[in-house]
Amino acid sequence: MSRHFPALIIVIPLISAFFIFAAGGLKKTYCFYIAAAALAISLFSSFGLLLQVLQNKVVTYYFGGWAPPWGIAYRIDYLNSLVLVVVAAISFLNLVATKKSVEKDFTERVSLFYTLYVLFVAGILGIVVTGDVFNLYVLLEIASLTGYALIGMGREHAPLASLNYVFMGTIGASFYLLGIGYLYLATGSLNMLDIASILPNIFQSNVVKLAFVICLTGLFIKMALFPMHAWLPNAYTYSPSPAISLIAPLTTKVMVYVMIRFVLSVFTPSFSYGSMAVSTSFVWLAVIAIVVGSILALSQKSLKRMLSYIVIAEIGYMVGGVWLGNRAGITGAILHIINDAAMTLCVFLVAGNILYRLPGDSFDNLKGLFRKMPFSMGAFVVGALSIIGVPPTGGFFSKWYLISGGIAAGHYGFVIALLFSSLVNVVLFFRIFEIAYFEP
Repeated sequence: MSRHFPALIIVIPLISAFFIFAAGGLKKTYCFYIAAAALAISLFSSFGLLLQVLQNKVVTYYFGGWAPPWGIAYRIDYLNSLVLVVVAAISFLNLVATKKSVEKDFTERVSLFYTLYVLFVAGILGIVVTGDVFNLYVLLEIASLTGYALIGMGREHAPLASLNYVFMGTIGASFYLLGIGYLYLATGSLNMLDIASILPNIFQSNVVKLAFVICLTGLFIKMALFPMHAWLPNAYTYSPSPAISLIAPLTTKVMVYVMIRFVLSVFTPSFSYGSMAVSTSFVWLAVIAIVVGSILALSQKSLKRMLSYIVIAEIGYMVGGVWLGNRAGITGAILHIINDAAMTLCVFLVAGNILYRLPGDSFDNLKGLFRKMPFSMGAFVVGALSIIGVPPTGGFFSKWYLISGGIAAGHYGFVIALLFSSLVNVVLFFRIFEIAYFEP
């Protein structure tokens, strides 16, 4: 059975979606247990794949036994095996942690929520594991459509925020699809390995260069890199808490992973960092994202909205690290995908728990919260310290690599932006600590 782990990771959540929706008509409590069982199998399979990769370096799976270019190949290496475990673990942990909140917020729509939940996770897991650029688009749309629906299930402004996300997400997906169309036109293949082997012979082709730029533009929109971030703050603020504590840790981070995969494995470093000569421009774009996201976070008066702008700044960390083009920078970006996913889950779960207990998450409602919710606030402190980058938290180590990469590449503006953002995070979180711990 272990040789089918790449398929099980995605197929089990997809199949479970049907049973969850059907179970909603029988007994709503069944929905949670079916979803939990499906995601537990995906988590187990992802750990199994990680062990296989550690032994064999690369695991390749051909759906239906059809090898590329006719079939779809799933290819798992050191990078995506680790990301798979992170995605599967966060999906399962969030499912368990938000059970009561789901029952409270979606009394009559529990089955719909869990159906969308497992479909979203299946899409995200598929994006990580696939070795086919068009299959990636299909899975991206599965994750996007279910993500839009999950956000739209919220109250008040959530449907409008979801609609804005639909518009921007559709534009991003269209750019990506157009880019892979040009890529297919130039190479005649959709398999990532095939494309990487063909491209060195046609690097000077304007079609290839256009495909590169268009694909990256689509990914930048999907990951909400400044100035293409407008959809994110409202989507994250008005989304139901059980949904956003899943979407926030995964969506933008997985899009950064896809960018890394394209830069290193599809177009190859010699083209991405050499022929295109865009590295410096993208690092400066990341610097602006870090600074603007941090400054906008300072002006917010509610917890979820403040965290949303911190996410925008964190995207700049990872994008900048990738485009530094050296080992330390890329290592820092990959580490930050993992660390940021974990700490974003932590702080958004606490924000959701606050909204479960209190009428709102404005800073005024946080007064004396430590006495009311000591364990939740303790978890929030851990997540906040990691976002700041205090040793020995995970955030410290990824920032260390990012700063080292910035110094090695001579991008001192990026280093200054990281330090500035960390200082702003100190101000942001210690303001919350003061309100929650010391104000009556």
